Amino acid sequence: MIVLIKLLLAHLIGDFLLQPTSWVLDKEKKKHKSNYLYIHTLVHFLLAWILVGDWSFGWFAFVLALLHGFVDFIKLQFQKSKTRVKWFLVDQMMHLIVIAFVSFIWNENISSWNAFIGAVSGLFASTATFSKYSWLFVTALLFLTKPASILIKNIISLWSPESKSDKDNSLQNAGNVIGILERLFVFYFVVNGNYDAIGFLLAAKSIFRFGDLKEAKDRKLTEYVLIGTLLSFGLAFVTALLVNFILSFS
Repeated sequence: MIVLIKLLLAHLIGDFLLQPTSWVLDKEKKKHKSNYLYIHTLVHFLLAWILVGDWSFGWFAFVLALLHGFVDFIKLQFQKSKTRVKWFLVDQMMHLIVIAFVSFIWNENISSWNAFIGAVSGLFASTATFSKYSWLFVTALLFLTKPASILIKNIISLWSPESKSDKDNSLQNAGNVIGILERLFVFYFVVNGNYDAIGFLLAAKSIFRFGDLKEAKDRKLTEYVLIGTLLSFGLAFVTALLVNFILSFS
């Protein structure tokens, strides 16, 4: 399980934090001729190998990166402007399947020496447990920042309102920051079993947004904001439930 979590973390870092928009645009324009496709693949190889922290995982990291690059190649070949969201979701789903497959193969082929060390290292048991919890929480929290924002942005782009107010006095990237903060709050509340606070947070946001939506007098904009809010809260809620579920077996 810990290897799977580390590989998920490597994927989030490589696909969302260490892949600038300029790389994405260059890949979409030049497809397999883009150097960034291969640099991106190399980044995933290094991240997977480094985060797993085992020299013998090198070949598995290589296969993982190769499959990652192949999935990206397929997406670039078939993706069109009208199917961009569809291929984004398919691409991410395929990456998760590959990660799960490589993790399963690695766990099945892990050396008996590593298993022996893990079994007899009672002295470091508490450290190992803390490390496992740390990887889990870091991966979950990272997902709820930029990766979740990009996922939500792609999904709600299907319902983008046709008209927007020309007057916009909001802070730059304020909506994105607010979304990240609300997901982190929801995650904290669910992990700690404080479900009442989630309702308070949702109500507070609704009150603050009500004036803007009423002034805009745009039903589509209201529905658009509502979909984005529910997706944001839902992602944080499900992520926290998964973390609690994993912790219950630890």
